[in-house]
Amino acid sequence: MVMLTKGFEIEMYTGTPTGEIIGMSDKIVATLDGFVREPDSRNVEYTTPPRCRYERLLCDLLQPRFKLRQYLERLGDYTLIPGSTLSLGGSDRFYRSDPVNPYHSYIEQTYGTTVVTASVHINLGISDPELLMRACRLMRVEAPLFLALSAASPFLDGQVTGYHSTRWGVFPKTPAHVPLFESHAHFIQWTEAQLVAGTMQNVRHLWSSVRPNGDRRPYNLNRLELRICDLVTDPISLLAITALIEARLLQILNHPDLDPLIASQLPASTRAEDLVTLTDENEAAAARASLDATLRHWQDGRPILARDWIELLYQEVWETAKEQGFSCFLLPLKKVLREGNEAQQWLKLVAQGFSVPEVMRQAIQVTAQREMALQAELCQPQVA
Repeated sequence: MVMLTKGFEIEMYTGTPTGEIIGMSDKIVATLDGFVREPDSRNVEYTTPPRCRYERLLCDLLQPRFKLRQYLERLGDYTLIPGSTLSLGGSDRFYRSDPVNPYHSYIEQTYGTTVVTASVHINLGISDPELLMRACRLMRVEAPLFLALSAASPFLDGQVTGYHSTRWGVFPKTPAHVPLFESHAHFIQWTEAQLVAGTMQNVRHLWSSVRPNGDRRPYNLNRLELRICDLVTDPISLLAITALIEARLLQILNHPDLDPLIASQLPASTRAEDLVTLTDENEAAAARASLDATLRHWQDGRPILARDWIELLYQEVWETAKEQGFSCFLLPLKKVLREGNEAQQWLKLVAQGFSVPEVMRQAIQVTAQREMALQAELCQPQVA
């Protein structure tokens, strides 16, 4: 087995230390290399290069943020804001980053601010298209587990919403129905049909929990993109989630019998559709209760708590990760399972009597302090 390449697309909000989210992507993109704008100006995105070694990935995650923080401080009393929704307000209007972009116009008019979210997209390199489709099938049915680990959006407009991931609870998954792709040819045929029907505006307009990606979709593909995760601000936790994904993908690449279309005990005649229905329900449950959600296992439909399923998966992939030399990067998952994800930690503070603005102010400080400590300890500082 060979380790897979891994890279991240990180979307983050900019704003003030009190939690007010302010759009500055036009200034950031014009000044700093490596950052791109989103349709709304209040968040900005950077992408890390594909790497095999986790040690390199850590600095790839930290360096752009260090550079961005330096720049924001030069602009004024500004910072980066954790969370994956407009936690303290602002969902009543769209702030266009590129008013003349027709695709952005379509997004604003069709979806409004339900798409003004921050997240992390995790990309893992798989160049063989049929192996990639097999990997996507497994990741699709297990994606709710990664949402459960990463949930970080329990607030919207200053209120507790009832979701652990409000982002995924309200996000307009598009098209509304996405099948399990049985082959590369199936993916090509389906994508072309969506473009003709107008359910997708372009090849990028596939907003599902996981998708095949590449330089010329749907024809030339080279990576799996997991899109379901909320923004994981702690790089150590993000690498742990990624290590779990990689170990699981190495298993499916080397053991075709793990393919849900083969291994599931659901009725063969309706298995593909039943798996999609089950998975959609699991995603909705994980968006509401994350690690405490009761899900249904894709193998046989049995009910299982998300945290118990993740624990089983952890044990199942440990030897694979150990053989490849990255099992140590799995260890922080134990802390997430023990102490809760970011959403659960914030909701505990609310239950103790803290207000939503107070929780967000504290989270902003904790995030900055943790990043500065990791940067100083592990990475050579770069001057913007």
